[in-house]
Amino acid sequence: MDEILTIQDIHARFAGEWVLVEDPRTNAALEVESGKVRYHSKDRDEVYRKAVSLKLKRFAVLYTGKMPEDAAVVL
Repeated sequence: MDEILTIQDIHARFAGEWVLVEDPRTNAALEVESGKVRYHSKDRDEVYRKAVSLKLKRFAVLYTGKMPEDAAVVL
């Protein structure tokens, strides 16, 4: 897929999935605003394996679903 999608389009098309975005365009807070979707799956590990195999220079991995309320995020 060579089409550049906005973050809103990505969330709409790939709801509840992990998404690999090539050359993400970000804002000042480094939040992804748009980019090329290279792969998507409900399986996070599958998306990371694809990122490694594609050897992309710049990419982001997004989750378009809702995080469980009891989930912890480590930065």
